[in-house]
Amino acid sequence: MKSISIGFRTLVFGIAGVFLLASGASAAEVRVMISGGLTAAYKELVPEFERATGNKVITAYGPSMGTTVNAIPVRLERGEPADVLIMVGYALGDLAKQGKVIAGSSVDLVKSPIGMAVKSGAPKPDISSTEALKKTLLAAKSIAYSDSASGVYISTELFQRLGIADEVKGKHRAIPAEPVGGVVARGDAELGFQQISELKPVEGIDIVGQLPPEVQKITVFSAGIASVSKEPEAGKALIKFLASPAAAPVIVNSGMEPISTASTVGTK
Repeated sequence: MKSISIGFRTLVFGIAGVFLLASGASAAEVRVMISGGLTAAYKELVPEFERATGNKVITAYGPSMGTTVNAIPVRLERGEPADVLIMVGYALGDLAKQGKVIAGSSVDLVKSPIGMAVKSGAPKPDISSTEALKKTLLAAKSIAYSDSASGVYISTELFQRLGIADEVKGKHRAIPAEPVGGVVARGDAELGFQQISELKPVEGIDIVGQLPPEVQKITVFSAGIASVSKEPEAGKALIKFLASPAAAPVIVNSGMEPISTASTVGTK
């Protein structure tokens, strides 16, 4: 884990102090459901929150959508406990419409671009322009992508926009319940597409780069308090902490762009 600055720790303890004074609460167990996009930064930041507050964060991981056993909507449907949901923004919005997120608690945390990876040591094809990306996809023997937001875009929009939907049919597939980078590292797919932040932690791959700006799809990851939460105030403190400016360097290092919303957390 990378070292975290004294200034960062000071801000964490400040947030923790406000929470403890405002709520008069003892240490709580905060249950979080989180999708892959924010996971790398989250794993680095949460231990600081736990040390500062005395709270214990219990985490369940899964995609923002889909029907796999670990998907966040599926977990909620079968009654798993949750205080904080961190996932693709529009998927969180869908849950809010279903009454599964406390109204007004949702906060946009980060913007995450889609990138492409190849197996370590393999040639890095050109994706610097839309035309170059098109040629790379046509030449590839196999293409893998997430079964969540980035993959939905790749399979239902990108191929069509590039005019190659028919040409690549049969050589691309969605990867459920596993990082796409792992599939590429094993050699089970020549090209892999997913959020940069989900590709960076995977060993055995080289990240070629982001999609060209003309066809890039930025995914917003958001957090909200689950309607079934037993610790909503502790959950709000965690969200405020993750949205704080001092957390930005960790988030940027993981391949995402922070959204400055810390001042609005818990005020909506």
